[in-house]
Amino acid sequence: MYLLEEKIYFWLLCLIPVLVVLFIGLSYWRYRAQKKYANKEMLDHLIPNRSWFKPILKLVTVCVGIIFLVLALVNLKAGEKIETVNREGVDIVFAVDVSKSMLAEDIAPNRLEKSQRLVTEIINNLASDRIGLIAYAGSAVPQLPITTDYGSARLFLQSLNTDLVSSQGTAINEAIQLAESYYSEDTEAAKILVIISDGEDHEGESVAVAEAAAEKGIRIITIGVGTEKGATIPIKRDGIIREFKKDRDGKTVMTKLNPETLKEIAEAGNGAYIDGTVTATVIEQLKEELAGIDKVAFDSQQYADFESQFQWFLGFGLFFLFLDLFYLERKTGWLQKLNLFNE
Repeated sequence: MYLLEEKIYFWLLCLIPVLVVLFIGLSYWRYRAQKKYANKEMLDHLIPNRSWFKPILKLVTVCVGIIFLVLALVNLKAGEKIETVNREGVDIVFAVDVSKSMLAEDIAPNRLEKSQRLVTEIINNLASDRIGLIAYAGSAVPQLPITTDYGSARLFLQSLNTDLVSSQGTAINEAIQLAESYYSEDTEAAKILVIISDGEDHEGESVAVAEAAAEKGIRIITIGVGTEKGATIPIKRDGIIREFKKDRDGKTVMTKLNPETLKEIAEAGNGAYIDGTVTATVIEQLKEELAGIDKVAFDSQQYADFESQFQWFLGFGLFFLFLDLFYLERKTGWLQKLNLFNE
């Protein structure tokens, strides 16, 4: 089993065709310059030991060295050792509001990106809890089932956008109902639902649904993103604001944070409301909420213990670059007698 840790460094392989083009250009320029001042017979007399093969060999050696150095930077990892890991924690489902109102920029850079950063930081501060992800607007859409794979959670989180859900609006009740299906009936782990939203609830049934979820043992924590002052909703094309969202009467829509709704949902769900303005504060308050919850042991899982192999590629890369220093552009004496390359 293999893993490439930093694939972005493969772009450095573009240096190789650049070097080849420069080599061809330099060789052509040198050939033209030599031909200008002397013919072939005279050059053979003036430079009797010049080699056409050695410069090509030097180029190949440098290119091979670059390939190995790039592989070292990519850091190929090999997983051979299998370990059994026991985890203890709770089941946390994140429900992120992806309605158009989350594009408002009353909190930098906008509400949706702020929500993504909040959830990312929360995940980074978790130890061994299982997590799931839901996106919702006018309806709720599952993104990631309950898992311990934090890497996948971050990838799905980064891909959230306001086009994921075709029906617009903010139906927090549907997010709560969908979250109920995430939790296994057999598990004894505590069930936590974290709702990140601006609190604009267009359905109005969320409090009742939260109470029903609490009766099933689900604890709901809400995080408010936005400001009570509010902001308009920009509509961008190619990263440039073209207009602002308008209602049916042609008036510009003003969206505001509604903390009261989120507080009511959290209270009905036996949880707490957290202001999402300051990320560090959110992390601290959420830790306090989770601290008093009993953690249970999950089923043992097997993980491959990946070991970095970059040192081998680094060694070979430096070897080939060092070897290039010993290549001279004139013919090798003892090989000249063999005439292996027909020089």
